[in-house]
Amino acid sequence: MQLSDTREIQAPPADVYSALLDPEVLKACISGAQEITGDPAEGYNAIVVQKVGPVKATFKGTVTMSDMIEPKRLTIAGEGKGGAAGFAKGSANVTFEPGESGGTVLTYEVDAKVGGKLAQLGSRLIDGFAKKMADQFFANLQEHFEGPPREDEDAGEEAKKGWLGRLTGRD
Repeated sequence: MQLSDTREIQAPPADVYSALLDPEVLKACISGAQEITGDPAEGYNAIVVQKVGPVKATFKGTVTMSDMIEPKRLTIAGEGKGGAAGFAKGSANVTFEPGESGGTVLTYEVDAKVGGKLAQLGSRLIDGFAKKMADQFFANLQEHFEGPPREDEDAGEEAKKGWLGRLTGRD
C-alpha cells in the first residue's frame, strides 16, 4: 500500500529535520507509542499499541533512519511484530523544501505492508488505517511546531449548538 501527501509546517527545514531525529518528538508523533529509545545512527527501539478494526496488539519493533541529507531528505523505515496479530512494516521517504512563508514544505511517500491477522482484515480497512496513521503522524509533527489547530469563532459557536439546533438554525 502506498500513499503520499504534502504539508506546510511553520518552521525552518533544519528544525523540522532535527525534530524527526529526536526520540521524544517521534514518541509524541506516533499514535499509540508507549516507548521509543535510541538514536538516528543506531536506530530506535519502539513499543506501540494499536487497534486496527477488531485487532488490538502491542507491536515491538525498530525504526531506522537512512538516506539522510540534512536538511533536505531522509527515509524513516520501521517494522514491528504484534504477536498473534501479525506484523507491520513500512517506510516513508520525506523531503524538506523551504516554503514561501519561511516555513517548510514537507512531502512524504509511504509504503506499508502488514501480515498475519491484520492482513486478513481486508485491504480497505488496512489502507484506511495506514492513511490515518501517516496523516496523524505528520499532523502531530506540525502541531509540535505550530501548536493545536485554531478554530475560527463561527465554527466554535456552531460546535456549541446541539445537532437539532444546527439543523433548524436555533440554539
